Amino acid sequence: MKQLLILLSALAFSVAAFAQETTRPTKKSRKDEKRAKINAQIKAEEEGVIAYKKHYAFGIKLTSDGYGLSFEKGYSKSVKTATLFQFEISERKHQKEEKRTNPLAPASPFIYGKINFFYPIKLGVQKQFLLGNKSNKNGVSISANVGGGITLGLLRAYEIEVDKAGKRTFIRYDSPDSLLFINSFNDPSVSGPGLGKGWSHLKLTPGLYVKPGVRFDYGRYNDLVSALEVGVAAEFYSKKIPQMFDNKQKQFFFSAYITVLFGKRK
Repeated sequence: MKQLLILLSALAFSVAAFAQETTRPTKKSRKDEKRAKINAQIKAEEEGVIAYKKHYAFGIKLTSDGYGLSFEKGYSKSVKTATLFQFEISERKHQKEEKRTNPLAPASPFIYGKINFFYPIKLGVQKQFLLGNKSNKNGVSISANVGGGITLGLLRAYEIEVDKAGKRTFIRYDSPDSLLFINSFNDPSVSGPGLGKGWSHLKLTPGLYVKPGVRFDYGRYNDLVSALEVGVAAEFYSKKIPQMFDNKQKQFFFSAYITVLFGKRK
């Protein structure tokens, strides 16, 4: 009787293991299912059916004069067009910025002549037009993005630490110490600002911007957004932006950019 129970138990275990093995999807079958899904999405879009109606994406952006981060929420009304709502924050650097350090003194690096950090904050809308669709799972779709919006130039005072009346203190250009600020850059003990300095002396300058670009989407038929965008941006502010003293101040800024985007589609 005992041997019979052992035999039946072994037989039941073997049957269960075999059933589980036969019902478990193999790696090849999962690839086939994914390929079939992608082919169905391609065929549906060729017939005018939208595969995904909305998406969100985060971006890491490099520009010809700085760097930044972005967030985007997109809505598709057809296969060939979409509306993109975007938020960006970046730091724009002056072309003549040069970081200096004093090897003889334990001081933080500083930028000679800098008077303000410049952070453009943008809120805008782009229209996306599909130029070339993705023909297979390894292909790339190409879109043209055109739009713009409002920008807010955030100016954070550049403060340096100097000796003043025998005491270490921070001074800025836009203050009664402006002459001392300029002359102190020749002082070997001058120290640059930390991340927490200058925020109590913020100035805001509004403006407008336009941003055309071309997006290469190599994850179009995937739930995950994977794209690269290149383009240019033009910004115009209501008044001139002071970044460096003894340099021409500008109201109009033109730059090229490249953005790596990643996110999710729904």
